Amino acid sequence: MNSKQRVLAAMNHKKPDRVPVMCQLALGHYFLNCDYSPSEIWFDSVTFANALVDLQQKYEFDGILVNLPGRPADWKNKLKSSKKVNNTEHLYWRSGLETIVPKDDNPQTYQSGQVPLERADYKSVDVNDPATYRLAGYIWNTWHIPQLWDIDLHADLSDPAAYPVWFTSALEKVRQLAPDVSVHAEVFSPFTHFMELFGYEHALIALIDEPRKCHEVLAALTQQVLAQVRLYASCGPDAILVSSAFAGAGFISRQMYKEFVVPYEDQVFRAIRGHGPKAYVHTCGAIGDRLDLMSETSVDGIDTLDPPPLGTVELRQAKSKYGKRFFFKGNLDPVNEMLNADDQTFEQAVKDRLKIGKPGSGYILSSACSVAPHVKPERLKKLAALAKKFGKY
Repeated sequence: MNSKQRVLAAMNHKKPDRVPVMCQLALGHYFLNCDYSPSEIWFDSVTFANALVDLQQKYEFDGILVNLPGRPADWKNKLKSSKKVNNTEHLYWRSGLETIVPKDDNPQTYQSGQVPLERADYKSVDVNDPATYRLAGYIWNTWHIPQLWDIDLHADLSDPAAYPVWFTSALEKVRQLAPDVSVHAEVFSPFTHFMELFGYEHALIALIDEPRKCHEVLAALTQQVLAQVRLYASCGPDAILVSSAFAGAGFISRQMYKEFVVPYEDQVFRAIRGHGPKAYVHTCGAIGDRLDLMSETSVDGIDTLDPPPLGTVELRQAKSKYGKRFFFKGNLDPVNEMLNADDQTFEQAVKDRLKIGKPGSGYILSSACSVAPHVKPERLKKLAALAKKFGKY
């Protein structure tokens, strides 16, 4: 059974030969452990695809999550200059923007003088005028900005035809390089877009201050996400992950989740499934109080499942109650059981998850959230070795 078949069997609750292994790696981990510059990994579709496949092969993962959209092939032509200071890259764009690329963390783009990019104002946003809710600091996600890529601010991004041809280039390249591996695309949930659009503090205030306006914005953003789902689905991924990191109890209540997240994400889940791939959702932190609400949507699986103390999900309980409803991916504490743990603690944690997750299939061994940049490669190699030894059916 190859990796693609192994993950597909687990997602379908059919018994594979063993529990599959698939972790999402922080971008900083790629920066530190691949033979490419961080800026090339971040901004070049082919380099990013090569980095994803390089570490998948190194760690013997069964799946790859393509968690960045493509980039224009001529992106370097938009640069004015660049320099490196203390292992940090500084890219200066002809548009006047500056991107700072650390050696072990996500890049950040600023206005001239390292002034933060502008956010939209929920009090004045007009959903009928895309320019008012696609400002400099936000388009699709925070690393795609109109000045950088010359994207028309007034384009209708609910129309798949409005997207540039390079939007799916990273996903297409990974599919080409790894035909026997389970390849997943990622879109951001309408609620994640909403949070990034206004900034976290103002977005949370808006939910209380202007709920009707929030629903209007979420409905408009949902249409954009649906367009992206259609584009990615045309490339034949095995699954599409909906990244909804800020929808846990650390940010919003159960009632707010039910009102502002569920109806919009469910449209996305249904669209993904309608195009063929599996749909699963990534929500960080405390989600134990909303698993039942997730079960009422069309989503196939749940990612992360942060255990205490980072979150509130015990895998044994979740598996017992919802194991036939969802496939699960995650639950290894990325801080206390992976980054900071000694070898014995790490290995015992992996064995425990395999023992709990394996029965009845429907489990993919993974870190709960992204693997931290400084987790040692040898530790990640051990995941597949342990799954081969203790995860067989």
